[in-house]
Amino acid sequence: MTQGQGPIAPDLAQLVADADTGGRQATGFAAQLMLVIAVVWSLFQLWYASPLPFVLGKGVFNDTEARAIHLGTGLLLTFLAFPAWRGAPRTRIPSYDWVLAVAGAFAGAYLFLFYNAIADRPGQPTRLDVVTSVVGLLILFEATRRAVGLPMTILAVVFLIYALAGPYMPDVIAHKGASVNRMVSHMWLTTEGVYGIALGVSVGFIFIYVLFGALIDRAGAGNYMMQVSFAFLGHLRGGPAKVSVVSSGLNGLISGSSVSNVVSGGIFTIPLMKKAGYGGVKAGAIETMSSVDGQIMPPVMGAAAFLMVEYVGIPYSDIIRHAFLPAILSYVALFYIVHLEALKLGMQPMIKRAPRPVRERALRFALGASGTIVVVGVIYYLIVGAQAVLGAAAPWAIGALLLALYLIACRMVARVPDMPPDIDVENPVQPEAWPTVQAGLHFLIPIGVLVWCLMVEDLSPGLSAFYAVVAQLALMLTQRALIASMRGSRDVVAQLRLGLRDIVLGLNDGARSMIGIAVATGCAGIIVGTITLTGLGLRMTDFVEFVSFGSVILMLIFTALVCLMLGLGVPTTASYILVATLLAPVIVELGAQQGLVIPLISVHLFVFYYGIMADITPPVGLATFAAAAISGEDPIATGIQGFTYAARTLILPFIWIFNPQLLLIDVHGPIELVIVISACLIAALLFAAITMGWFRVRTRWWETLVLAVAVFTLFRPDFFMDQLYDEYRSEPAAKVFEIAGRLPDDERLVMLIAGTRLEGNDVRKTVAVQLGDQGPAPVDAATAAALGRKRIAEAGLSINVLGDIAQVTNVRFGSRARKSGFEQGFEVVAVQVPTDRPTPHWFYLPALLLIAIVWVSQGRRMHGAADPRSRPAPVQA
Repeated sequence: MTQGQGPIAPDLAQLVADADTGGRQATGFAAQLMLVIAVVWSLFQLWYASPLPFVLGKGVFNDTEARAIHLGTGLLLTFLAFPAWRGAPRTRIPSYDWVLAVAGAFAGAYLFLFYNAIADRPGQPTRLDVVTSVVGLLILFEATRRAVGLPMTILAVVFLIYALAGPYMPDVIAHKGASVNRMVSHMWLTTEGVYGIALGVSVGFIFIYVLFGALIDRAGAGNYMMQVSFAFLGHLRGGPAKVSVVSSGLNGLISGSSVSNVVSGGIFTIPLMKKAGYGGVKAGAIETMSSVDGQIMPPVMGAAAFLMVEYVGIPYSDIIRHAFLPAILSYVALFYIVHLEALKLGMQPMIKRAPRPVRERALRFALGASGTIVVVGVIYYLIVGAQAVLGAAAPWAIGALLLALYLIACRMVARVPDMPPDIDVENPVQPEAWPTVQAGLHFLIPIGVLVWCLMVEDLSPGLSAFYAVVAQLALMLTQRALIASMRGSRDVVAQLRLGLRDIVLGLNDGARSMIGIAVATGCAGIIVGTITLTGLGLRMTDFVEFVSFGSVILMLIFTALVCLMLGLGVPTTASYILVATLLAPVIVELGAQQGLVIPLISVHLFVFYYGIMADITPPVGLATFAAAAISGEDPIATGIQGFTYAARTLILPFIWIFNPQLLLIDVHGPIELVIVISACLIAALLFAAITMGWFRVRTRWWETLVLAVAVFTLFRPDFFMDQLYDEYRSEPAAKVFEIAGRLPDDERLVMLIAGTRLEGNDVRKTVAVQLGDQGPAPVDAATAAALGRKRIAEAGLSINVLGDIAQVTNVRFGSRARKSGFEQGFEVVAVQVPTDRPTPHWFYLPALLLIAIVWVSQGRRMHGAADPRSRPAPVQA
């Protein structure tokens, strides 16, 4: 287990290993070999993510070579780390696994080993190519069965059969079929199948972030998050459940694994929740839901989030920005749910602490919040100032500043006692808040480096994570020795050795955690490759439109059900890839044909949000099984209860489809940002209260109805404004360039286009594309038109204007315009410009009035129940 955490029962440790790192614990030479391979894999990925190959001009790998090395190593470790079946040897590696491991490594790395030869004969596979491809696919299926599960393997095999048996399929999904040679070449010798986008994202982004999470957890940050949460919340009513929610959210900042999140925190919080009175089923469900929600918590989200970079075509920093508010709303709603559960069950705080006056608590909070803001502001302006003044020498100054912050943080750690390695479940003692915060402030430095590089410097996700990992490695090597020396210890060399050991074990943890993801993304490439080989995506459009009767709402419900059904047997990453490839474009297209501008990112986050339920929904929800193993309760009952809690936040994806402001899209200025966040937070709390049947006291039917109207109004104020005013007015298509040049940076260019597709059907739809930065506002129409033409071209769109007619002449492949639904040859009917209607936020006022009515009504009932005069006289015998 990681440093700073208490021991985990062997069965729980085995469960985590089976799910994340492989259940085999080999000994002797085999164990040393696996450790070396895993560490070398992590070091290779660090090298690939770093700028060093390009600076030194050596060790540069192209995307295809890197993907081949990645998959080959993943297959090699799969057969060494994952036993073939439950009763297979776990302390030694059987001979058949050695054979499969070597064969898998050769087949997976085939494109790297014979890259030049294959490039010289495209489309002409040799017998060795075909044999290697067939063997590679079979080995990949077996590796997927071991590391991911049988349902994922069956799904991939079904798609492969569909590629071969196209002519024998029903007419609605029939195609001309593919020969074995063509199919295996497409899947194994090109970047359209196994070595496609999903595996590329695993190589470029996912590995380095998983490695960062493994390193920071090995350093002790996971225990730090738990102890800080317990220090601040342990004394509250339902405190253990609130600790579970907050600590899981904090762990979600650095870890995308819900199973390890459940086990690392749940071994303490679940027994404490049972002791507080929640019961085993609810305790396990609360820990499961709070841990699974960690996959949507930026900056280190679940693996599927990195795939959005390719599928949506926007930077990862934008995905973080869009996912931030839904993640906060989910955790706030879950925090409120466990609070209401505590009220309904009549719980009292487990830990008695001397009450502080409200004024003192408010003063402490104000000082802490303001002090944090001041420190962060000073650091920000020091870095920005150094960049402005020093230019090329700024990195040295910033490095010196980080070193100074690290030394200060270590000095603060040295002055306080070490954090306890765990929480005493039988006799919990709440630690003091400020000393606990001080005991791990240095853990925030690598996280700060990651956030700074992503959000301020706007570096690529891989490069940002590389710098964060470098900072984390430096911390792990030196933290023990520095703190020991500051406490007067002379055993610095031994502490450095322990730090080096932590680094090696952390590199091993990161690689072992990536085995299943590497295999899953490779297997998912078979699904994507089948779709591109057979044109299934185009056929699915007509099929899904038929099933949904052309209704966007029914289409969304259908998509959510597909995600939940896939979640019964397929992990989140594979579920996301399948649904995002087949259904996400259909939703955008269906909305466009009905005049709805649905941002592509909202649809992908919709799919992602429902996809993470795979770790909850029985019978395959691994996080649920982990929680049930700790609580000693039935995993099916725990999963059902966990899904019940999750259902209280599942309204959010439907809201952001129709109101993108929930994703911070079309939010203008800090004032509107505060208003939107406040309204959404209130709405999320109220919806949780409605589903729990409890606000201040138990709600009556009319109060539930009033609160439901208030929730809808807070989430969808634009619905009511649309009944009074049109959102857009139409401008002539000939003015498209001038309008595009005058649009602010945070606005989208909306157009009504029409045309005839190759199938012969006429289509009319509303589409929108996000433009690049505007720069200085243009003064005259000619300057605006020139700027607009440039911004439209940068979005991947070419428009030809002749008189009053504008036509889309080209849509660049993979561009924002292509992903937004623009089609070559279509005519621009009109440009949609926002009207000067009043802000929909005025409707927040009547919503708040409705809430106040219910608040007062329930307040009277509370005071009436508390007044002895209002109670009926006891009946005399």
